[in-house]
Amino acid sequence: MTSVESGVTKPSSAFTRILSVLFAALTWLVALAMLAFAAVMILQRVGIVSAQTLAETAPFIAGLTQPQYQAAVKPNPVQPTAVQAPRQNVNVPLPAFTLAQQPESVTRGVNLHTIIPTRPREEVVEYRIDKGDSVFSIARKFNIKPETILWANYDLLNDNPDMIAPGMVLKIPATDGVYYKWKEGDTIDMVAKALKVQPLDILSWSANRLDLVNPQVKPGEFVMVPGGVREFRQWVIPTIPRGKAGVLRNVLGPGACDSPEGGAMGTGSFVWPAHNHTLSGNDYWSGHLGIDVAAGLGAAVLAADSGVVVFAGWANGGYGNTIVIDHGNGYQTLYSHLNSIGARCGMGVIKGGPIATAGSTGNSTGPHLHFEVRYLGGFINPWTVLP
Repeated sequence: MTSVESGVTKPSSAFTRILSVLFAALTWLVALAMLAFAAVMILQRVGIVSAQTLAETAPFIAGLTQPQYQAAVKPNPVQPTAVQAPRQNVNVPLPAFTLAQQPESVTRGVNLHTIIPTRPREEVVEYRIDKGDSVFSIARKFNIKPETILWANYDLLNDNPDMIAPGMVLKIPATDGVYYKWKEGDTIDMVAKALKVQPLDILSWSANRLDLVNPQVKPGEFVMVPGGVREFRQWVIPTIPRGKAGVLRNVLGPGACDSPEGGAMGTGSFVWPAHNHTLSGNDYWSGHLGIDVAAGLGAAVLAADSGVVVFAGWANGGYGNTIVIDHGNGYQTLYSHLNSIGARCGMGVIKGGPIATAGSTGNSTGPHLHFEVRYLGGFINPWTVLP
């Protein structure tokens, strides 16, 4: 059906629509055929559709007759003509996979342990003294100053490191300073001023658990004062001059005695008071006015210089068996924790001569020799005069 306009013959609109529909249908059929062919190929690849099924359906999908399809596809010369037996599953081991060359990379080992970051200790802990311990060695173990241990345990040690004994339990603060026992009438400002710190140093120490606005501490409670210091309340054997002792025997102990005015004089130089020249226990510091020389039980104790014995016997204050020698030139030396005493009171001794044996009498956690040097009534570091 056509229409004529201006001498040109045009197809009618109905015929055009029919052609469009037929063309679209043909296009869809071709697309569906291609999709079906692709699907069959995929299914055959994965083993779901057999080769026979593919051969039967392929011509139809391709739009060819069976002879045309057979002519277009080359027969497989290897294809057996006989009926094949059903295929059996055979486990064939795969070859080991190895890399021809190691890749250039950084490997990281597996760590099954979780590392939890450690935080500084703030609480006070307890430590039970064992044989061979000293305030100095305990301080090194906890990485604090020995003074801190003495200040925290005044009720047990009375600021005297020689008062420790095996089995004693000490309080060990977490930082250097004064572990202070609060008294009636104390205030934060008063305690801070007395121990030479700022009030905020006390308030900001979290283990004290103080209210920054209204801090309240009950008498008898302990508060850590980081960085705080105080004077030592030391008890030591005083300097004993030659002649009459001039001191109360019940204060020093039964070893106090009188000595002659004259006698042997020192040379002004010193030798080691034991054959062993190493430290064992406390060194010289503000809370320990001598050194602990390594000396086993019964080891010889030697006079560091010539002089006269002005004290020989038991001494109070944790020294145990003690000898004090006056060298007549302003120097005096002290030897304590002795096992036995060989030099009697008033005797003249010579430099390097034996005067006693080492032991662990008095307040001591193991055999050693406590050695002190005094000059004109004051204590000096023995390391400054020993060779």
